[in-house]
Order: sequence, then C-alpha cells, then structure tokens
Amino acid sequence: MKRALLLLSLASPAQAEEVCPPAPDISAALDVLIADAQAAQTYMAGRDAFRDMRALYNAAPDTWSGELLDIALERIAMADYDGAMLGLDELVAYCPHWAEGWNQRAFVHFLREEYEPALADLEQALALSPRHVAALSGKGLTLMRMGREAEGDAVLRDAVALHPWLPERGLLDPPAGAPR
Repeated sequence: MKRALLLLSLASPAQAEEVCPPAPDISAALDVLIADAQAAQTYMAGRDAFRDMRALYNAAPDTWSGELLDIALERIAMADYDGAMLGLDELVAYCPHWAEGWNQRAFVHFLREEYEPALADLEQALALSPRHVAALSGKGLTLMRMGREAEGDAVLRDAVALHPWLPERGLLDPPAGAPR
C-alpha cells in the first residue's frame, strides 16, 4: 500500500500527459482471438486465446494509465483492495474511455461484495468494449450474486458464445459452450 500511495502522490497525470489518449483499437485482433477461442478443440487452446485477449484489454493508452493499472493489479494480487481502488479511481478519472480501467474497478467492487457499483462499472466497460469477454463474464457473475439469476445467465451465455471455454460456463443451467 505504501508503494501505491507513494507512486500516486509523486506522479500525476499532469506529470504525464494532460489528457489520456484514445485507447488502442483492438477490434481486428479481438476478432481473431474470438475466432480462435470458438475454434479451439481443447481447454488449453481456449485458455491461450483468453490469455491473449487479456493482453489486448490491458494494452494501455499511455504510460501513466499503464502504471496505474499495474499498481492496481499488484494491489489486487495482494488483496489490498483499498490500495487497488486508489489507483483504479485515478485511472477511470484520467482515462474514462478505456474499458479495462472500469473492468478492473468492477472486479475490486465484486471482491468487496459491492455488487451495485460493480455492475455500474461493468456496464461502463461494456459500453466502451461490447465484446470484452471478461467484463461480460463479470457482469453475469455479478447479476447472479445479486439474485438476478436469469439476467446473469443470459449475460454469461453471451460471454460463452464469444469464448466457449470460459470456466464460468459450468455455472450455466444447462451448461453451455465447450467441450464439444
């Protein structure tokens, strides 16, 4: 937490760029990875496609937004959700048009069992990137946790339609997606 606070206090967007540049256009690369996931014959091949999707989603618009995301991911891995939220709040304020900032902030809300703000952040992420498989999956899981099982099931089915090997497919009734 100290490192996160120190970095946030020493560096600011004013020291980086004044305005966050547009997020990279990942649509063509995402098309390929979705096709790869849908064509995958094994879980391992599907997992590789998802790993590559995560790399696309994490492609930061600039150095500052990438540093904020890195800090937040480090804090999440350490279960320091307060520290993660500091970086993510800064990230979505600085770079509101980058879906991954919203998605990761939603994840922290979800881990804290703050489902309403998680859902709001997921909806923002999906407005920016409608085929964000992790955000779709997260929205489905969040809705289910909120007791909105039918809605959650429908959203999770949308995620599984894009990536049939998502582990969350096992939560669907009846199960959907791979294996074939």
